[in-house]
Amino acid sequence: MYHIHFNQPCHVHFIGIGGISMSGLAEILLERGFQISGSDAHETELTDKLERHGARISYGQKAENITDDIDAVVYTAAVHADNPEYAEAVRRGLPILTRAELLGQLMRNYRQAVAVAGTHGKTTTTSMLTEILLDAHKDPTVSVGGMMDAIGGNIRVGSADLFVTEACEYTNSFLSFYPTMGIILNIEADHLDFFKDIEDIRRSFRRFAKLLPEDGVLIINSDIRDYREITEGIAARVVTVGSDPEASDYSAANIRFNEEACAAYELLVHGKPVQTITLGTPGMHNVYNSLAAAAAAHELGITGAEIETGLLRFHGTHRRFEKKGEIGGVTVIDDYAHHPQEIEATLSAAAHYPHREIWCVFQPHTYSRTKSLMEEFAGALSAADHVVLADIYAARETDTLGVSSEQLAEKIRGRGTDAHYFSSFDEIEIFLLKNCVNGDLLITMGAGDIGKVGEKLLGQ
Repeated sequence: MYHIHFNQPCHVHFIGIGGISMSGLAEILLERGFQISGSDAHETELTDKLERHGARISYGQKAENITDDIDAVVYTAAVHADNPEYAEAVRRGLPILTRAELLGQLMRNYRQAVAVAGTHGKTTTTSMLTEILLDAHKDPTVSVGGMMDAIGGNIRVGSADLFVTEACEYTNSFLSFYPTMGIILNIEADHLDFFKDIEDIRRSFRRFAKLLPEDGVLIINSDIRDYREITEGIAARVVTVGSDPEASDYSAANIRFNEEACAAYELLVHGKPVQTITLGTPGMHNVYNSLAAAAAAHELGITGAEIETGLLRFHGTHRRFEKKGEIGGVTVIDDYAHHPQEIEATLSAAAHYPHREIWCVFQPHTYSRTKSLMEEFAGALSAADHVVLADIYAARETDTLGVSSEQLAEKIRGRGTDAHYFSSFDEIEIFLLKNCVNGDLLITMGAGDIGKVGEKLLGQ
């Protein structure tokens, strides 16, 4: 495989450079003195930023974008063999890397590389750890899957000493990585358009754990079913976080919530209290995310007040229980949750938040996920007082499974929860304006573009 070395800058071309992860990787290489070019369908804030930093970007993908001076090509999962730039790179015999392979290559340039994995919570936990590291003046390089205020976006270029990144299991991407520290937050059934079943997913996470070197460390949630099947026989040292102080190296005691649903708790290490943690993000799920971040910080040599201040200072990345504003006494929240466990966690957090009734406006993400987890979606969404469903956001798929949001609405109504389906955002907005009242909490939810509903209601 082609290797990227910071001390040997070259010309790298990105097919699909405008994506949040691709643009971040391009920015890291730009800062290291590499020549960067790329292409995408249209101009965005991310491509504008790259051009200001010196990247050469073409809009529209065509063979002539692959010029004689290019040394290597990187492409996203959305690019296929018939893409004209990809085909031209193959014809020229250029080294070609996937986004995940490039990320893995970058990790090899850092003394310590932390990879945060799990079905849910990767972005939040990566961001929590970043806040702690910044407070401790560790100067990390960071790649995160959301927009984080503390670093002014989704990427931070720091020293070559420490790299922190998310590690996604989809298409086994994280198996291309070279971490020295791994974090596994949870393992649930998801991405069943790629994985066969939950056991197939568990096998993938075990392979991820086995990537860690003998002097590495794996931080894993001991609440994961039979977590020792994941860790058995791996070379790295294992550190556990979880709900049971007797079964976990790191756990929480005396958990309480404030009026904004944010928790405070006593951090226990090997069953003994070491400090009081107050979170700036709501929900019980963030207690467990913060335990993983605290454990990672300890392993990186941070044991003092920086953990407390970093976790308190972190108020979430964009689209993670993000308060967008108020209209007519109705609080509007936007959240990225698109899996039943994530929905359950978000609505559980909302239950601690001031509200009269909870309205959840949900946009299912992909036909395969909606079909395979239909009953789980219905159960999770039923925790709201009212559910309003938009059409399924197709993302990378086409509608070949005969599944619809209307079917999901029927399942939710069958559980005794008020549920409605509308085929357009305009209809949803009109319905909400008529039915939400002073004191209600309105949450737009999903990984697609459902956040536009709340923004339009607020006149944003």
